[in-house]
Amino acid sequence: MISKQNLSAISGIASFVSVFLLSFHTSADDGLWFPQEGRWSVATGWEDEWPTQWHHANVDREEQIGEWTIFYGLIETPTGTIALQDDQRELDSGLIEVKRRWSWTGEVELPKVTLSVRTQIDLDDGRPFMPSISYYDNPAGQSVNADVIPVIGTETGDKGFYEEHRYSMPFAAIEGRRGEGYVCAALHSLPSSLIHGNRPDQWWSLGMERVSESQVELALYSGAVASNGKNGIIKGKQRKWFDYPDAYLTLDAGAVVEKTFYLQPPSPTVRGSGFQAPMRAALDMADLEVADVYPAYSEVLQSKVGDSLRRLRDGDGYVGIHFHPSEDKKVFEFGWAAQSDSFAYPMIVMGDAYGVENARQIAQASLDFLSSAPFNKLGFGVRYDYGKKEWLRQRRNPLSQGQGMNNLFNALQAARKVGGYDTSKWEAFLVKACEFHADRILNSDWNPKSTNEGFLVAPLARGSELLGRPRFLEAAYKAADHYLRRHLSMDEPYWGGTLDAKCEDKEGAWAAMQGFLEMYSLTNEERFLAGAKHAGDVVLSYMYTWDVAMPAGRLADHNFRSRGWTSVSAQNMHLDVYGVLCAPAFYRLGEITGDENYRKVAKLLTVPCGQLTDPWGAAGEQLHQTNYAQHEDYDDLKGVRGGYAEDWDIYWISAHFLVAAAQFKEMGVDVLEW
Repeated sequence: MISKQNLSAISGIASFVSVFLLSFHTSADDGLWFPQEGRWSVATGWEDEWPTQWHHANVDREEQIGEWTIFYGLIETPTGTIALQDDQRELDSGLIEVKRRWSWTGEVELPKVTLSVRTQIDLDDGRPFMPSISYYDNPAGQSVNADVIPVIGTETGDKGFYEEHRYSMPFAAIEGRRGEGYVCAALHSLPSSLIHGNRPDQWWSLGMERVSESQVELALYSGAVASNGKNGIIKGKQRKWFDYPDAYLTLDAGAVVEKTFYLQPPSPTVRGSGFQAPMRAALDMADLEVADVYPAYSEVLQSKVGDSLRRLRDGDGYVGIHFHPSEDKKVFEFGWAAQSDSFAYPMIVMGDAYGVENARQIAQASLDFLSSAPFNKLGFGVRYDYGKKEWLRQRRNPLSQGQGMNNLFNALQAARKVGGYDTSKWEAFLVKACEFHADRILNSDWNPKSTNEGFLVAPLARGSELLGRPRFLEAAYKAADHYLRRHLSMDEPYWGGTLDAKCEDKEGAWAAMQGFLEMYSLTNEERFLAGAKHAGDVVLSYMYTWDVAMPAGRLADHNFRSRGWTSVSAQNMHLDVYGVLCAPAFYRLGEITGDENYRKVAKLLTVPCGQLTDPWGAAGEQLHQTNYAQHEDYDDLKGVRGGYAEDWDIYWISAHFLVAAAQFKEMGVDVLEW
């Protein structure tokens, strides 16, 4: 009988691989293995919303067929036998591919069954990484409100298992200490829904459990979920968990179930960077090419221009972009979800290409008006009520100010290139804004709560160059160094980049990536490039590398494909198009590093997000690829997955398309040909 088949990455000829993988071990080693009680584990009971009555089996026989090793086993139950088969091979990447089959040979149905894939590893201080779900167990979010985000915990028996469609990249990884260094291992899955499920639309779940103080189990289950110290729950709303009971199988006579998974043996890393190896493996296994199945991107962009012009408000003493879905909310706003300040830049760069006859006038007038924003002790006003004709006092957050400043620098730089603009008001405003935030950051008591002030790094760095103020670069240096020290270990992951959730999120990571990349461009210092790659890889981990099969519903009606879309955060778990804005930075990172995957994902983050754009150029922000919806009022999960919030067509959804297209244009990439 074989126990703990060592699945470490090895090199050499196939026969050596086979012998090594099948070696008998009586104690834990440095690899990733199946549990000692059995390569296969099947439960036939269900209590407290978790599988019980486990049956285990090891290998009875094996055979070699080319590069494949086939393992066979049997599990006996009181009513029949489950025949087991694993087809296993090592890939060139070092991953171990396994195609597992369970065949129920009994003549009656087998109820309350849980099938599993269980692997274990010994390490200390094991920290999970589950794309879009758990970023080293979400310590930042826990510090704010642990009840609204997934939390696994650090005690023996703590666990977290989540539906596969909740994973943007379908792997669960664990990073931990071994000796004087750190390693990271991962379990990857080929996601799939389940036949014979007791629940409608039942999928496999993926996650981890702490078996002991120094041992972690990465596993797949045929439906069982757990989080935050409870079994049978899933996160269904921004601040609410839902019961998800009885997620077991009932196997009919003759039933066959199969599952493909990949084991990534532990590889050396440094603390906080372990996630990069499984993320790279996920990208390598994914199809990053953009198929010719999406709307023509030139048409999408043209419709976004139409949406922008539809929102343009040119009144007595004001010019700007109405950002809210409701006409009753008469507001322009800098940054974040509004992006009212962003339209001028694409009009300067591509207004002629879009056929906007008064593009220059729109850009000039809108930025002249926005540059009149008043300052107080919190910075400049970010929200203007054009109904009341007054700048509002609230929401003067540094996040929106940093994004607004960067948008104005985009326009200023482009306007200087093409000529013919009076940028004096813009420059005066930017000098004042940069001075304000440089003073704050260079003050000895500056200590930002989250990564939100990372959005100030890029505009301050650009201001030092475009406005000729070296002190602004000094402030950018201080902030960038602060965030390098703060986040690279992932003891505190990037977070706080959204205003409606205070937890780990891709926008916090984007703030850091954008800032680090700008600092590298100005200084050529390798530490900033390393920071840009680290933060950028966190951003990428929110990008779906696979197309989630949708149940009957609105998304299925449109044959929606999820590859390239991004989930939002550990709290807001729907899809959005934010990755479109990040795409030019990834293309630029690919040019700097020579990494072709970065250039590929730049297009993948962009083109698929044109889906669902309506004839007016609008699109809903929140697409429900998983059992989560933010704006809907519902008490159970029926009908949630597969829908989307069509009416929440906030302006940033159009703005980011146009800003990214202009950035690509300035880089020499013509997205109108995509």
